[in-house]
Amino acid sequence: MTVAPVYKQGWTMEDIHWSLFDPSKVTASLLSAVKAAALVEYNAPDYVTYLKRVFAGSGPGILASLEQWGREEAQHGRALGRWAEMADPNFKLEAAFVRFRKGYTPAHFGDSQQGSVRGSRRGEMIARCVVESGTSSYYSAIRDATEEPVLQEIAGRIAADEYRHYKLFYDTLNAQSEPDLSLWKKLRIAVERVRESDDDELAFSFYCANVLPEEESLKPYNRKTYTRLASQASMSVYDRHHIQKLVQMVTKAVGADPHGWLANTASAVLWRRMSARMA
Repeated sequence: MTVAPVYKQGWTMEDIHWSLFDPSKVTASLLSAVKAAALVEYNAPDYVTYLKRVFAGSGPGILASLEQWGREEAQHGRALGRWAEMADPNFKLEAAFVRFRKGYTPAHFGDSQQGSVRGSRRGEMIARCVVESGTSSYYSAIRDATEEPVLQEIAGRIAADEYRHYKLFYDTLNAQSEPDLSLWKKLRIAVERVRESDDDELAFSFYCANVLPEEESLKPYNRKTYTRLASQASMSVYDRHHIQKLVQMVTKAVGADPHGWLANTASAVLWRRMSARMA
């Protein structure tokens, strides 16, 4: 059994061993998923602006942490994008990102949104924990699924970052002076955030990353179509233990036992659903 290396925080693009890139180990499905992920990660500055409004007046510590989080997320996008450009010279991160930003801007990123769309800072942090649980498990799955050495390294570094980000948001959640939310309220926020994965962000990022501008007239954007294609490309990397870890992290964030019946049941149901969609 190969033990994955432990990556520390504070890495830079120069730390990645780009010279080890092996094009023969690149698979088309994973490449398409990585391209889309690069755009989503690179879009972090908008999330930072939004979260800083949510936590306005909370003190410089949390605001500085949010800014650092955003810098690390944007670097994830640059690293994934550079790898994708090496694997497919037709892909250009900056050009694809311009198209993505032009067509995808969530309403709550607007200047008029002063508070959290989740109703409270606690709710916002639960939603962020759900996202970081998903990304930590996703990049761990990519690391384990690919045989391309540079992507293995990038995914490993990102997975370690995302786990630290989960801990940042989890600690921030528990540091709030707001009244605690009921378990059912927390579960509803978590489920609603998972359902948002079916919005335009993932589908449109996949479209902009994998459909060239000159192909748009022949391949117009359709959310249902590109949600399905994005899901097929991303879900193929998962194994059962990745899903178990994801669910345990989410369950902990909502205040339930990560090793209890709720986590075990949710993990089994989610794995069955994913297996059925991949069949």
